[in-house]
Amino acid sequence: MSGNRIDVVMSTYNCAKFLPETIQSILSQTLQDFRLIIVDDGSSDESHEILESFAHTDNRITIITQKNSGIVSAVNAGLALCTAPYIARHDADDISDPDRFEKELAWLEANPDCVAVSSLPRTIDERGAPASKAIRAKDLSLVRDDSYPANEPYIMQPMLMMRRDALEKAGGYRKLPVAEDADLYWRLRKFGSLHVLPEELGAYRMHAGSISSSSIIRGRQLAVWSQISALSAQRRRKGLPDIEFTDALSGRMNAAGSLADMYLILAEQCSSDEKNWLALAISAKLLETCYYRDYEPDRQDIRFIRETISRNLPVYHSSECVVFREAVLSASIRLLITGHPVDAFMLTEVRRWPVMAGRAAFRGILSDRVRGWIKSCLPRKLIYGHK
Repeated sequence: MSGNRIDVVMSTYNCAKFLPETIQSILSQTLQDFRLIIVDDGSSDESHEILESFAHTDNRITIITQKNSGIVSAVNAGLALCTAPYIARHDADDISDPDRFEKELAWLEANPDCVAVSSLPRTIDERGAPASKAIRAKDLSLVRDDSYPANEPYIMQPMLMMRRDALEKAGGYRKLPVAEDADLYWRLRKFGSLHVLPEELGAYRMHAGSISSSSIIRGRQLAVWSQISALSAQRRRKGLPDIEFTDALSGRMNAAGSLADMYLILAEQCSSDEKNWLALAISAKLLETCYYRDYEPDRQDIRFIRETISRNLPVYHSSECVVFREAVLSASIRLLITGHPVDAFMLTEVRRWPVMAGRAAFRGILSDRVRGWIKSCLPRKLIYGHK
């Protein structure tokens, strides 16, 4: 049985080129009272040799090797060995600053009502150079499981530290191929608060092989799974039977390529009211995801979104969907600027075409400095088309 204060759980799959730097960042922590459990999820590169070389020189490292089964299976295999009161998560391609563990543990020990803490990360590219995308902390006081999309209780998983007893009470990670972290956070909230330290304590690597940034298909999956986990939270809040996340459900969802097909599979488990919420929520979430990633909705996605909006016009035009409407307009402007005018005009309501065209021209013609000056001078309604 481990006598350490922290067990660090890391899963890896074909990340050999990042492993030495990642592992060294963990071993170089100012707080040294930890055990590092690394699960090799069936890597076919040089990962095994690298892991064995580190384990040979540091007895705090435990290596588990398994057949490739996905991140949830790998992480749960590592968690099964944890005995320390605190568990830190780590991805195989990210980097922790030397004081990350010390500062996160200090917060948890000083705040017994908090069950999970994370920090802000810097973003880096595949070579380790600073990336242009900044990650900001979400306002956890605004969390809602029934907004459009759900406002998730999200904290950065690569920088996560949590209490083991709370994780066990929450049921650990469930079988979601993506958004498994958000699903866990919804359940952890029952046992205490979540917190984000307002400082950067590590680096989050964004690259082509990253699970969260690979393609529009992944974007659809993220949109759908994140919102079904929020629907699961709604059911628990209402005392209704929870949604079951099974291998069979994951298999069907993975085989479904379109947003419409994914929705129809999940709708089999939903009531009429849940179906309407889910269709609107996954539409809104896909557009939100596209804003942060290097892909845009295709013609089939746009058709599903427009049909969903048409069936739910009173809700879409209500105050509940202000963020959703802005996401529609923003995506339409990006499509117009990047040479997809048909998709842009399909996605946006006819009455907002002038606003879309004006804002597209505003972005395309003027420099960032001039646009910023104009925004500071004009009323918000003239720029964005709403209060």
